[in-house]
Amino acid sequence: MATPADFRSWIALLEREGELVRVSAEVDPHLEVTEIADRTVKADGPALLFEHPKGSSHSLLINQFGTERRMCLALGVERLDDVAAKLEDVLEMQPPQGLVDKVRGLKKLKSIADSLPQTKRSGPAQEIVVTGDDVDLGALPIQTCWPGDAGAFITLPAVITKDPRTGTRNVGMYRMQVLDRATTAMHWQIHKDGRADYLATDGRIEVAVALGLDPVTTYSASAPLPKHIDEFMLAGFLRGEPVQLLKGKTVDLDVPANAEIVLEGYIDKDELTAEGPFGDHTGFYTAAEPFPVFHVTAVTMREDAIYPSIVVGKPPAEDAWLGKATERIFLPAVKMTVPEIVDYDLPVAGVFHNCCIVSIRKAFPGHAKKVMHAIWGLGMLSLTKAVVVVDEHVNVHDYEEVFFYVGANVDPGRDVLISEGPLDHLDHAPTHQFFGGKLGIDATAKGPDEGTRPWPEEIEMSEEIRALVDRRWEEYGIGIESDATNGAMRHISRPLRHLLRR
Repeated sequence: MATPADFRSWIALLEREGELVRVSAEVDPHLEVTEIADRTVKADGPALLFEHPKGSSHSLLINQFGTERRMCLALGVERLDDVAAKLEDVLEMQPPQGLVDKVRGLKKLKSIADSLPQTKRSGPAQEIVVTGDDVDLGALPIQTCWPGDAGAFITLPAVITKDPRTGTRNVGMYRMQVLDRATTAMHWQIHKDGRADYLATDGRIEVAVALGLDPVTTYSASAPLPKHIDEFMLAGFLRGEPVQLLKGKTVDLDVPANAEIVLEGYIDKDELTAEGPFGDHTGFYTAAEPFPVFHVTAVTMREDAIYPSIVVGKPPAEDAWLGKATERIFLPAVKMTVPEIVDYDLPVAGVFHNCCIVSIRKAFPGHAKKVMHAIWGLGMLSLTKAVVVVDEHVNVHDYEEVFFYVGANVDPGRDVLISEGPLDHLDHAPTHQFFGGKLGIDATAKGPDEGTRPWPEEIEMSEEIRALVDRRWEEYGIGIESDATNGAMRHISRPLRHLLRR
């Protein structure tokens, strides 16, 4: 499937697919939009286009990524793992052994080269240009999401900066608290690349903020890429065509040519303000802290620009599928670094950095602990608070199955590892911010070389009897479906389900 070329074509695709509802009633961006969106997300409901947000002439789109199907539509795939397969194909490039390998390698290299962003002279993002005293962020339907928030926050921006030392571009997604008509706070957390660019500057750093992009480019701004990888290049690779850029009007930065809205401006190195509280994806309010101040020097936009937003809070929220996309897309990269890993799962309820479940091909005593330490040293996974390791046959996405092996295979005195390391900026639990305890649970089967008694055999029905029952299932007349692949019941009657839960 082709990916949408811009925000407008994305909205049109959602509408054609029955994945969007237009809300014509006037709705207040102050709290009311959040309550509507939160109920819709938790009911697996559609994307919502609020056509008349109170106090603004701009429509507001929310919940564009709120289901697995919409996330797949955004990336132009049937399954999120299909995107991972494309990335894995590039990561596993080997020196060519013959003519066929050389041709394949050249095709892969051309695909990467064709992914580099291209600069244009003009584009829709600059159809309207507002500068100086005419800048008014209040004209946009920026949400106040939760009752305890310090104000209105821009929640789905692609924030563009350059490393002052190397000129390397960074595109990240950082919330922005509106302070007045032309300034916001910039929530550059301690572990983020945007903050690294800010700290590297001697005085002033130019910033551009793109709002309302094609969904692949929006996703790429949220992806935890290494600092030397251009997010716009990743977006071009995933889209199959390069991101088109324009020169900024008041900053020496390139901005997406098809953006709905672009904010241009600067941040002075030593100017900080109290940012927050904010109801965050952790399910709790993050406390006020000092963060840099972003001064807006220009707002450029399309005619009748549409404003994009997202609400985070107690999971599941819309960001769940952005996180799941990252989990699947970056599995090949994780496996390249730790090849014994079979699969991993970052539970939505664990807000993606509180827990990681990983299955491995266990090869030696202590192998699970080796993998725990590898994860705690791997990019943004280094912030993971708890790691659960299971054997390769365990489905890491089936939490009941995982918990069965945690209960069955773990001797807490032997298999629980307590360590220390960096923690997420937003984690309120540790005594000291940014640093605290780590928990590792080895739920793999143990062998005699790990000092255990003989390990018992797991209960499994014979293949012959399973095949027999599969063949005769309809004959029994029980009235429920049988999964012929593993003999498990796909549909359990409601009374039995209630009985099992008691």
